[in-house]
Amino acid sequence: MTARSTTIAERAAQLLSLEGKVALVTGAASGIGRGIAIRLAEVGTFVAILDIDEARALETAVEIELRGGASIHLHCDVSNSTDCRRAVGALIENKGTIDILCNSAGIAIRKDVVEVTEDEWDRALNVTLKSIYLLSHEVVPRMIRQGGGAIVNIGSGWSLKGGPRAAAYCAAKGGVVNLTRAMAIDHGRHNIRVNCVCPGDVETRMLYSECAQLGENIEAFMREAANRPLGRVGSPDDVANAVLFLASPMSNWITGAALVVDGGGLA
Repeated sequence: MTARSTTIAERAAQLLSLEGKVALVTGAASGIGRGIAIRLAEVGTFVAILDIDEARALETAVEIELRGGASIHLHCDVSNSTDCRRAVGALIENKGTIDILCNSAGIAIRKDVVEVTEDEWDRALNVTLKSIYLLSHEVVPRMIRQGGGAIVNIGSGWSLKGGPRAAAYCAAKGGVVNLTRAMAIDHGRHNIRVNCVCPGDVETRMLYSECAQLGENIEAFMREAANRPLGRVGSPDDVANAVLFLASPMSNWITGAALVVDGGGLA
């Protein structure tokens, strides 16, 4: 390798490096959240794993350690303000800063407005949308004091269009995109970038749960999910790579964006 190519490689690594940064990732016990937590740890970030599922959160922490990364797992009901305040305080006490907040927690209830109960509606909105407010309410003032930060919210392809039998999910995910835009406008002057990743169908426990809720045949369901220009469903890594881009120096002039990561499904 020549000196010039070494310099190029080093520069590329610097653009994606988050060495020494501290990130908080919600819903990180499984699925997309776990993929994001692992990817951020791989590039040098200390990751706080927030989830209500302590056993699976520990599994994420073990996987991060096996890959040479560092993390802490914190029990947190992201729809509860006391839990969110306690988790953020614990991370600040441990590391002194929060550079990246990734709001990945969410639930999918596959019912229309006639079928969905009020309790289900509230739970979907609280876990998927209210949680972003609760954690941002705690984290943004700290980012302001330290001179900036990056927030990445996880939306959906159905943030940008409607979908069948998913009224609460579509409402919550649509709110995620517009909340992202509002936060970007309010806090750009504080050097806080706020962006959103909108995945299509990703192979996770949640996707299989949707199939079960709808009572569909799993093979037919997955074939339909893969019916997009790139011919497959996504993986947590596909989404995690987009989050890494938006959290890294490569996206220093990007804020208020909704990055679609769906294999062309909305094309």
